[in-house]
Amino acid sequence: MTNTLLCLSDSYTIGELVPLHESFPYQTIQLLRKAGLHFHAPEIIAKTGWTTFELAEHLIHTQLEKQYDFVTLLIGVNNQYRGLSIEGFKNDFDFLLKKAIHLSGENAEKVIVLSIPDWGVTPFAAERNQKQIATEIDAYNQICESAALNYGSHFINITPSQRNDGNKEAFLAADKLHPSDKEYSKWAIKLSEKIIPQLIS
Repeated sequence: MTNTLLCLSDSYTIGELVPLHESFPYQTIQLLRKAGLHFHAPEIIAKTGWTTFELAEHLIHTQLEKQYDFVTLLIGVNNQYRGLSIEGFKNDFDFLLKKAIHLSGENAEKVIVLSIPDWGVTPFAAERNQKQIATEIDAYNQICESAALNYGSHFINITPSQRNDGNKEAFLAADKLHPSDKEYSKWAIKLSEKIIPQLIS
């Protein structure tokens, strides 16, 4: 049996400015295959700049497979970047998480939420209010974590380690904003560690 992975997101899941195989969904699949598991290439529903609302709108109007073995959700940075209402984010995220659970065959444990990275630590944000960005990202991530726990899904907090490396050249793509393959590899390891035990018992 060959498993499926659906990834719902924005530029962080696309892997902006890195080759496709260096994005975290593709690195995750490589790790899962090395562990002896059979997986199709990941299906990615994401677009650079998407907010929660735009991802939700797209999902409402897109025909997907009826069910996926695993679904990831990483969304919200563009809500924060655009200064949108956190209440609106909370409502949208709840809808998206319920949609992800539905796409997993109503198996909440097969849904993995990743925290939103803190773009404020990157050289791109050098002239911005980095403390404010960090505070807002933390508030968004609290909503993501609470929702995941509430529905019985997994939550991976990649933000602390990303903050440590987010201003180091090796961990950044050419735009000095998005992560490089080295940063994505950390996320892929954490994600594979959530998936492998569910398939190998």
